[in-house]
Amino acid sequence: MGVGKTWINAVVGAVITIGLSFTGFSPLLGGGVAGYLQAEPPASGAKIGAISGVIAAIPLFLIIVLGFVLFAAVPAGSGGVPGGVELLVIFVVMLPMMLLWFVGLSAVGGYVGAYLHAEAR
Repeated sequence: MGVGKTWINAVVGAVITIGLSFTGFSPLLGGGVAGYLQAEPPASGAKIGAISGVIAAIPLFLIIVLGFVLFAAVPAGSGGVPGGVELLVIFVVMLPMMLLWFVGLSAVGGYVGAYLHAEAR
């Protein structure tokens, strides 16, 4: 870990994000750890935080896709609309919001983590 280990630091931050997912701001914490471990200026910390957020969003994306596949043919309500249609709407609306949440908060956390590392020296 440390300078030049971008992918390792991003994965560590993503694991922390997923591990602390019961909190509302786990991407902020995971990105902060990734930015702190990167030990570069805050702008680079924001970049590593964003990468960490993208990696952390992958499992959630896969769960959403699995839900879409499993419930695509199941009728959702009395109108007989397949559940997959509702899931598709949720997928189209929620995916950009989810990415913005994970990547945005992770980038902010990465910036703050890198700033704290620079101040600690």
